[in-house]
Amino acid sequence: MAWILLIVGGLFEIGFTTSLRFVDGFRSVTWTAAFLVSVSLSMSLLERAARTIPMGTAYAVWGGIGAVGTVAVGMLFFDEPTTTVRILLILAIVACIAALRVTA
Repeated sequence: MAWILLIVGGLFEIGFTTSLRFVDGFRSVTWTAAFLVSVSLSMSLLERAARTIPMGTAYAVWGGIGAVGTVAVGMLFFDEPTTTVRILLILAIVACIAALRVTA
């Protein structure tokens, strides 16, 4: 169950980083609310997961999910560069996350 919480928390990290793109100096109420809800849920789920999973492992996996997801959102929706090197580096991060899961 802790791993599921951690994965969902990582997905909310993608939500808060994506929302952060639109907060416009925290003047956009809707996007600021989305950011605050997402960051609160993300951190809360990380904390809950870290009760069972070692904190270093939990944080690395949570951050990795957020990083990979945020890069993917940028490439898919915001015309950020999609190069072979970027894809290979994303796959390397995913492999490291999987390795942490296996060794935890």
